[in-house]
This record gives sequence, C-alpha cells and structure tokens, in this order.
Amino acid sequence: MKIYGIPNCNTVKKTLDWFRNHQIDVDFHNFKKSGIDEAKLESWSNKLGWEALLNKRGTTWKNLDTELQKTIVSKDAAFKLMQEKPSIIKRPVVETESGLLFLGYDEEQFASILK
Repeated sequence: MKIYGIPNCNTVKKTLDWFRNHQIDVDFHNFKKSGIDEAKLESWSNKLGWEALLNKRGTTWKNLDTELQKTIVSKDAAFKLMQEKPSIIKRPVVETESGLLFLGYDEEQFASILK
C-alpha cells in the first residue's frame, strides 16, 4: 500500500493516522521531495480522470495567475502543472496492492480494504 501526498497536509496526516491505527503498513511518497512522474499521473488518470486529480479548491490553485488557470483545459496541461507544482494534486492518493485507487480521505473506502 502506498500513500501519496505532502506531509504537512491535514488530510494526508489523517489518512496516515487512520492506516497506522488500523495496523496497516504503508509507504509514503512525498510529492514535495520526490515529485511525480507522468507515467504515474497517466495511470491514475486512466482510473479517475485527470480532472479528479486536479485540486481546484486548494491554496496552490487559488494562488495561480488567473490566465494560467484558464490554460489548464487538457490532460497534458494539467499533468505539466502537476509535475511543476505537485501540491496541486488532490490528496492523498492511496494505492493498494490489488490496484484499488482512492483519492482524498474517506474512512468508508479505507475500511473496504480491510474486508
């Protein structure tokens, strides 16, 4: 199991705590330190859609120039932005060994892993 995010994000902290409290071992991938490659974004996009990955409610998006925001209308543009500013990716992204993929904090979805 792997959790992707940034360590100072409250939602990521809650997710890591949830898995720790349920004694589920996870690897943590820090977007800030390790970035994210296009192949991984493509894999996630194939399952969830690139629009779901782009966090337009967060500070990173809100701090972008309005003109730049208007140019993010395609997968390629979004991926480029996500690689330049990985904190714009909705988080956490949770990947399970069986290929399940979850986006954001959702205890019900996480509990489904335990079944």
